[in-house]
Amino acid sequence: MINANKINGMKVVTADAFTVGEVDGVEIDPKKWTVTHLDIDLTENSLRELGFKKPFLGGVKICLPIDNVSKFGDVITLKNEQKYLKGMKSCKESR
Repeated sequence: MINANKINGMKVVTADAFTVGEVDGVEIDPKKWTVTHLDIDLTENSLRELGFKKPFLGGVKICLPIDNVSKFGDVITLKNEQKYLKGMKSCKESR
């Protein structure tokens, strides 16, 4: 079992070792009481590589479906490579 408080701040990397960012929250399906998405604060490099425009203040978060996660350890590793994240929408856009 993984505690949601321990997930916050964990680094997220793709299968090809690209650092996407850090977890800054989770989204839960209240009917099933399961985590559905990880909110990931993108790094500066991720913003550029994934095609996001950096806002004047703050940053950009993506809401990554939990089924994209391969494993939890010292970092959260995704099943896919960086190129599969291109075209994802920010959390604001996906709601």
